[in-house]
This record gives sequence, C-alpha cells and structure tokens, in this order.
Amino acid sequence: MAESSKKLEGKVAIITGGASGIGEATVRHFINHAARAVVIADVQDEKGQELAKSISLDRCLYMHCDVSDEDHIKTVVETTVKTYGQLDVMFCNAGIINKAEQTILDLDLTQYEKLFSVNVLGTTASVKHAARAMVEGKVKGSIICTASVAASMGSLQYTDYTMSKHAVVGLMRSASKQLGGYGIRVNSVSPGAVATPLICENMEMEAETVERTFESSYYLNGVLKAKHVADAVVFLASDESEFITGHNLTVDGGYKQS
Repeated sequence: MAESSKKLEGKVAIITGGASGIGEATVRHFINHAARAVVIADVQDEKGQELAKSISLDRCLYMHCDVSDEDHIKTVVETTVKTYGQLDVMFCNAGIINKAEQTILDLDLTQYEKLFSVNVLGTTASVKHAARAMVEGKVKGSIICTASVAASMGSLQYTDYTMSKHAVVGLMRSASKQLGGYGIRVNSVSPGAVATPLICENMEMEAETVERTFESSYYLNGVLKAKHVADAVVFLASDESEFITGHNLTVDGGYKQS
C-alpha cells in the first residue's frame, strides 16, 4: 500500500449504518486507508456479516445495533474498546427517511417519532458513548455525523427528515465545543442525494434512475456517488484535518437550492 493511502493507519473505527450505502463505502475506504479495525454497526445482519467477511474478519467486525436503543450503542462501543484497546473514530451514519411526504398539514407524528429515534436519538447516543470512551482512553479522536444538504434549507416535503438533520448539525456544533478541551474533534458531512439502497427504496427507482433524476441538481457535471462522501469522511477522520472541528462539510457538487 502506498504511503499516501495510509491516512488512517492504526486507527480503530465504528461506523453505524455501515452495512450498505454510504456506510459500506466508508467501511471499505477506511480499510483501504489502513485502519487497524472497523466495527460495522447495523440492523442489516446478513449484509453486515457478508461485508465483514468480504474484507477480513481480522480487521472487520459486524455487530447488530439498533441505534434507537442506547444500550445497543453502549455495547458496541464497550465491545470495540475491549476487543481493540481503543476507539479513534466514530462515524455516526445510521439514518432513515419516511416514505410519506410528511408535509406539515399531514404530518404523521408516529412516523415522526420513529424517524427521530434513529436520526436524532441514535446519533446523539453514538456521539455520547464514543466521546466517553475517547475521554476515558485519553484518545484524541474524531467523531463524524452524517447530516444532509437538507440541514441547511427548508423543504416542501419530508419535514421530519429535514428537522432531524438540522438537529444533527446542532448536536455536532455543541459537542465540538464541549469536547474540544479533550482534543476530540466533532464534525459532520452533508451529502446531496446519493443513490443508496435507502433512497432507491424510498423513491421506488433503480439506482441509475435516481442518479439521472438528481444529475441536473448540481452545478458540477457528473453524478454524486457514495465514494465521494466516503472520501470526505476519511479526511475528517484522519490527521489531515487535525485542527478542524465544528465544521459541516458539504458534499453536494454545488447543489442548486430551489
């Protein structure tokens, strides 16, 4: 492996929602950048186990984790530290979106609560327990949260999703101030629309159709891929960003806001 690709050499990471989509791409990127170990935390057991096996069980561990249950997060963090001795990077990536349009006049509050339990409570618990492990282990770690371009604008639909991503950025900014004294950096990454399995299922389209649908939404020519987001996460996880905290890194090709 070339020296320039060893950006995460020796680091131990947890990636929630790591079994597919942006999470899967980031797992592979972390391994390719010489991370010592990556723990995949997800509810998609078959996909997660297959991903870990396809890489190496010596460097990749899958754990079932429903991020809406704080005890699951706590167990994943404790197991990671017990198994590998430390936690250097936490990528809080797990998230969902409701199929219903969720406009304010027709907002289904039951679905709203379910979404918030994953996108907000789950991310908060992930930041909390990762930070505790880093402070206890005296690790100057990096915590990255997945937000969205929706975190910086309003929306004609998906009100609950938009609200949840605004909350993630607020969490990141507050945590970055509170943890800076420990040398722990907290940032977020805000992707545009990527044709992940989640979005494809939500839109009931194949990946290529989703990509064509959003292609005209960017000022940059081309298609936004999970790889582009994973590249940004690697940067925020690595020592290349050692003096960056409280930052929301947008990866959207210059999204054209309506």
